[in-house]
Amino acid sequence: MGISAKPADGAITLAEMREFASFPASTQRYIRRSLDIGLHRRDAMKLWSRDLVEEASIRAQARIYGRLDEIKTMVPDDSGLEQVEPFMAPLVTVSAFDLGQDRLNSFSAYRFLYERLIGAGARPWLPGAFCAAASLPHLHPEKRRALLQSISEAAATAVGWSNREPSFYPEWVEKVDTSKAPN
Repeated sequence: MGISAKPADGAITLAEMREFASFPASTQRYIRRSLDIGLHRRDAMKLWSRDLVEEASIRAQARIYGRLDEIKTMVPDDSGLEQVEPFMAPLVTVSAFDLGQDRLNSFSAYRFLYERLIGAGARPWLPGAFCAAASLPHLHPEKRRALLQSISEAAATAVGWSNREPSFYPEWVEKVDTSKAPN
């Protein structure tokens, strides 16, 4: 006997889809590409590379994302400080790479991606990792300002976080040539 979905599950998935649709097209593209690389879904180079610069960016991202499996295993169970350093240091490094690509322009886009790359257990740690990565000197001061201003007080000071895993994982969608569609 199968497990039936609750009506609330559909509403949550729809909310995730709406949130993704609210991001600029370049952010949506980067999130889909990042999920393909980070979750090993398909050949990101073949699918996403449009030129040599993007090819180099994908290679660098794949190299940096090589740490994701390690990061996933180190998500702290609680707020014990002894677990923070081995988890946060590589998470901030990977996050700094993504923010430096200039495609994730807000905390909500960052959170959307990283909840999917690492899982719901990382939610309590994402505001700190985002703020640390967004504060690093490799970003232009105006970019740092915009990123840090994008995190709401509610997100930065949340009392608790949902442990529900995301249900919507955006993927590549082939373009349809409507001029060749039957009438």
